[in-house]
Formats: sequence, structure tokens, C-alpha cells
Amino acid sequence: MTPEEGCHEGIGRIQVYRAFDRKQQIEQVDHIDFVVVPPGATIGRHRHGNNTEWYIIMAGQGEMIFQGEHIQVAPWDVLVNPPYGEHALINNSSRDIHLVVFQHSERVGL
Repeated sequence: MTPEEGCHEGIGRIQVYRAFDRKQQIEQVDHIDFVVVPPGATIGRHRHGNNTEWYIIMAGQGEMIFQGEHIQVAPWDVLVNPPYGEHALINNSSRDIHLVVFQHSERVGL
């Protein structure tokens, strides 16, 4: 795991392990990350380009800001952020949130 301070201008330090990225030659997959968001930390509100990003909550609870709505998240929740969508994750609990982040892009000609 690699510490990342202020992810997308969020609060605190999260831990990220990039298990897979585009360099591994599967062209539509941008990355697969395992992420730990400790209590009080956030992944700041941000918007992506022409890609889809999946947040799969594995453990812990918190709040997701998803397309302007505040949604409570818990283990086994799956949130799919569409192209050009906006989202953030807030750990407002007393335990770490563990999640998998999977991002893929549409590629012309595939």
C-alpha cells in the first residue's frame, strides 16, 4: 500500500495498492486499485472524463456523494460512476473503509 495525501483534494491520507493498470496491455482497463480510507479521511469530490469508475465497498461504512446526492455505503455496495460523473467518498465512521476501485474507458476501434 502506498500512502496518498489529499486524494482528489480530499482530507487526510488514504492507502492505495494499484493491482493493475493499463500498462499491462488490457486496453479498456485503466486501473484496479485496493484502497483503505481511514476514519475522518475522504476521497475529494471530483469528476472524471470519458471513463466509468466502479467503487466496490468491501468493509466499513461511510457516505458517498454521487451525482450530487448523499448516499450511505456499507459492505458489498457497488456504485458505478458514469462518464463525466461526479463523486466523493467520506469516512465518517470509526473504522477503515476498504474498497476496490475499477476504472475502464471506451477505446475507439475495440
